[in-house]
This record gives sequence, C-alpha cells and structure tokens, in this order.
Amino acid sequence: MNKRVLVVDDEPNIVMSVEFLMKRAGFEVDVARNGREALAALEGAPPDLILLDVMMPEFDGYEVCERIRARPDWNGTKIIMLTARGREVEKERGLALGADAYVTKPFSTRDLVEQVKQMLGVA
Repeated sequence: MNKRVLVVDDEPNIVMSVEFLMKRAGFEVDVARNGREALAALEGAPPDLILLDVMMPEFDGYEVCERIRARPDWNGTKIIMLTARGREVEKERGLALGADAYVTKPFSTRDLVEQVKQMLGVA
C-alpha cells in the first residue's frame, strides 16, 4: 500500500511543484487549497502525512494543526509545516501545536523528499 500525502497550500505554483515531487517519490497525493478543505480531506481515511502551509484562507495552518491534534483518530498523521514564516517564535508555535517538523520556504526539494520519506519510514 502506498503512503498518502496531503499537500495543503493556497499558492498554485507551490502545490504543483510539491505535488509533482511527492508523486515522483512514489507517494499518492491529495491536494487541499485552504484549511477547510484540509480538514474535510482528513474525514474518512486520513493521509499518512500532511505538508501544511501556515498562511492561507479559511483556517490558517496553526489552527488546522491544532484541530488535527485535538482528534485522537488523526494522531497517526504526521504534519510538516511548510511555510515562508521562518521566525523562531513561529516555528516554536507550530511545533507546540503538534507539528512534527517545520520547514521554511524556500526549501531544498531533495531535503523535503528525504524528510517525508524518513518520517514515513520509506527507504
């Protein structure tokens, strides 16, 4: 069974490039363009990992992260916050709310793919 990754970002160019990277690495990929779509995508069968932007409409990434961690049935889903907000206080907030990692844009595509693989235990 392939691992599923949910890409959550409101910037079409970021979505397109990250979706391409994840598919090329062998993951199944779903896309959500805002916080509300992200939470709806977790209903039913949650993804194995979420690449979550912070600044987006509906609910920001911090609120989405907090809501995911409030649901015990979603606790198995890993969260990597992928954002242009790189101040230490913002990173600390994301990790405190339950993100497993915090990656600042711009990012190394190779490093991102490797981090996702490591978090999901895929060689």
